[in-house]
Amino acid sequence: MTILIDRPLWPARGRLWSHLVSDASYEELHAFAESLGAPRRAFDRDHYDVPEEFYDAAIAHGATPVGSQELVARLTAAGLRRRKRSRSGEAV
Repeated sequence: MTILIDRPLWPARGRLWSHLVSDASYEELHAFAESLGAPRRAFDRDHYDVPEEFYDAAIAHGATPVGSQELVARLTAAGLRRRKRSRSGEAV
């Protein structure tokens, strides 16, 4: 069981953001995010969007830093990937 975080490279709302995921369960992910002080509203389908200020704290709490491609690959391999749906209902 591992919590993974990618580097804060994703710009939005004037900040850079990371993605925080678990390769074991959403319960593990929610518990870890809560311990960091990340609000539940930051959860988006299969990950938490966390601002760059959380990056070092997440690693200090035990998250493993990985590249974005590895993060998605491990999330998918764990069967926890939830892709966005288009308006027609197809995964995009």
